This record gives sequence, C-alpha cells and structure tokens, in this order.
Amino acid sequence: MENTSQGAMALLALSHTPVEQMLYEALLAATEGATVCVTSFSLRRLLELTGLGSYSTIRRARTGLVSKLSIECKHAAGEDGGDEHEHSGSFYLVYSPVEIFERRRRAGLDPFPKEYRTHAGKVGFTAALERVANGYSLSRREAQVALCCAEGLTNAEIGQKLFITEQTVKFHMRHLFVKVGVRRRGELISRLLRHDDGNGLGGGPDPADASRRPL
Repeated sequence: MENTSQGAMALLALSHTPVEQMLYEALLAATEGATVCVTSFSLRRLLELTGLGSYSTIRRARTGLVSKLSIECKHAAGEDGGDEHEHSGSFYLVYSPVEIFERRRRAGLDPFPKEYRTHAGKVGFTAALERVANGYSLSRREAQVALCCAEGLTNAEIGQKLFITEQTVKFHMRHLFVKVGVRRRGELISRLLRHDDGNGLGGGPDPADASRRPL
C-alpha cells in the first residue's frame, strides 16, 4: 500500500504534525506533484498559501519538514533576521511521499510512525488511513486507536499494542465517536473502511461482530 499514491500520502500525513502537513501540501501543489525546486517563496507567501497564523508557526513547520527529510530548504539572504522580509524567499526542494520514505530509510529512520506499520501492509486499509489522516481532525493517538479498532482489536488488545491502559482507550474511543459522528463501535469501523460509495472494503473486520463488543 505504501507505494500507492493515496496510501503513501496518508502515511506521510500521519508522520507530520497538522501544520507540517499543511505546509508540505502547499509546497507540493506549487511543484505540481514533481520533485522540483520551488524558488522565491517568502514566509509571507507561505502564510497566504497555508492560512497558518504566524511566521513562527511557518518556521516551526518548515524546520519539522526539513528534519523529517520531506523537503530541503536553502534560505535566501536576510530571511533569518528578526523581521520578516516580504520580498526575500527561500529555495525548496519538495519530494513525493514515496521519495521521502526512501530518503528516510537511507538515513536509518522509520519511513513513517511504526504504529502504522501493520496497517500499511494490509489490503483494504488505504481508505481508513486516508480518513484518519485527513477526515476528522484526529490527534495522533486517536488515529492510532481508530486504526486498531478498524483492525478488529478489542480495547484490551489496543491498550497492549499502544502501551496505554484500557481506560485510556475508552477515553479516546469516546472522542472518536464524537469527531466521526457515530454512536457505536460498528458504525466507526464501517465509516473508516467503506468505499466512497458506502460499501465496505474487503479485508476488514465484520462491523456486525465489532458492534457487539463493549466500548
């Protein structure tokens, strides 16, 4: 799945913070999907493209993307001063998700968070990965719990896998129900695994079985 464009982007998003992903997508759109050097992007222009709230937020997101090998950045003269120079810019080399995973591997890093390794290798989980990455403004832990739930794990099994208590799993499940807009576990699984036309994806657990489990 990692090598499919949709699944790879979802896995990449799960390795970024939300603001990092917003900046990455803005830069990627500027390259039209190719690995291209983007020039003359001032911080002010990046604010306009992303809608992020401040120069410091942009700088933090950019630093995170560089450290995670998602982009390369060469600052233009003057940009690192205390004040933003509207007309200065930086040169960005923006990589595709698959290229980023390979760069991370070569550097001895996990290509994406290890918590998603089992999900990345499963047929039928691309839609679930996309939804937890982009669909419901989930925290990283909520996304982990949601995917474990879609995998068919019980609360106790989720707790063991994520090294959290069963009570903490229930806490995250309650938040998931609210954010996803469902009332039962089976509805959550169905929502995560369905095709866009509403049909369930193959390879997932039976929502009817899951709905009989306690929260």
